[in-house]
Amino acid sequence: MVFAQNAVSDCNGFGIMVLWVFGYGSLVWNPGFEFDEKIIGFVKDYRRVFDLACIDHRGTPENPARTCTLEPKEGAICWGAAYCIRGDIERERAAMEYLRRRECEYDIESHLDFYREGETSEPAVTGVLIFLSTMNKVANKYYLGPAPLVEMASQIATANGPSGNNRDYLFKLEKEMANIGHEDDYVVELANEVRNVLDSMKQQKSPNVPLPLRSHASFLPIESRSENPLIVDSS
Repeated sequence: MVFAQNAVSDCNGFGIMVLWVFGYGSLVWNPGFEFDEKIIGFVKDYRRVFDLACIDHRGTPENPARTCTLEPKEGAICWGAAYCIRGDIERERAAMEYLRRRECEYDIESHLDFYREGETSEPAVTGVLIFLSTMNKVANKYYLGPAPLVEMASQIATANGPSGNNRDYLFKLEKEMANIGHEDDYVVELANEVRNVLDSMKQQKSPNVPLPLRSHASFLPIESRSENPLIVDSS
């Protein structure tokens, strides 16, 4: 067992400082800071939901994106990646400054037990740092709350920001969870609904309208033309 943010002993017996950070959203595929170790695993009694607004990365104040946060749920598990920074206070400080800027919509810095696959009784890391959000619209201006699946999918399909569009965030998360061997059914369902919305938008922009007929009147014998010929638009 490793205790995050505490002095532990390395193989030579020297005390070192260790910081562990758990990522369950874009941190899974793009941590953005230097680290010494990455472990795939999970936290207990939380599930991933897309109930948090993002107005500076994947959305704007006028059209906020939906990004994921964790919702308490007894018996649930949330898979992700834990990153370790070991024995370097300057790198730890730089990582924390970076993460606090990046995760500015999350108003809670909490510490949870982190488990490896196949080791559910004893945590691999005790006190891993995790960014969460207050699930109250009054207390947290970035909390959007739940919404019908179609409504959420429409919002994700159309939101864009400086870091890219909202749908790519969702699709990358879906892909990365599959890559680590732990698909999230909720993420898959939401991603498929976003694809349905995008398909519908494409059909509305490019309706299947028959092309106008081209006139062949000039190739007909003169004697076969009627006295009141039908005029066909050849444009």
